[in-house]
Amino acid sequence: MDPKAINDGGPAFPCDPFVASKPGNETVAKRLAEGMTLRDYFAAKAMQALIMMGATVTKHTPEGELTIPGRVGVPPLAYEYADAMLAAREA
Repeated sequence: MDPKAINDGGPAFPCDPFVASKPGNETVAKRLAEGMTLRDYFAAKAMQALIMMGATVTKHTPEGELTIPGRVGVPPLAYEYADAMLAAREA
């Protein structure tokens, strides 16, 4: 496995294996499985909370602290939360 690969958790809303296994449903199953990943779903949930809290992100630089507005800094932070949630599931 690629050490840089990100565990996306697989599909957030996977297709029922019984439905997918019926003849003729291969296309439907593929379409349903190509949606949002669990990582995206967790990040979206985290982002909602961060936005509601009015979150900003502060980065420490050699010149001092840099405050990044929420609309720019929150999405990467939301994915950090999502990655932590996925890691907790594996623990």
